Amino acid sequence: MAKVYLDQLSTLIEKTTSGQFPEVQLECKHFFSGAALYVNGKICGSLTPVGLALKLPEKTKNRLLKSEKAIPL
Repeated sequence: MAKVYLDQLSTLIEKTTSGQFPEVQLECKHFFSGAALYVNGKICGSLTPVGLALKLPEKTKNRLLKSEKAIPL
């Protein structure tokens, strides 16, 4: 089941970045029942049966939650 999420996250990253950030190392790996996105070796997001989760700066997170364009996991 985790392979589905790994494939989906890998495809999403490929489509949205398409080599735009050559100085940044992006890597998707298995993560419990889903997949995790690592940037330069540090986890910054995950895709699981619960949904897509991103690690964002505090101000950005608060703005998105306040606007109701995002929900906390």
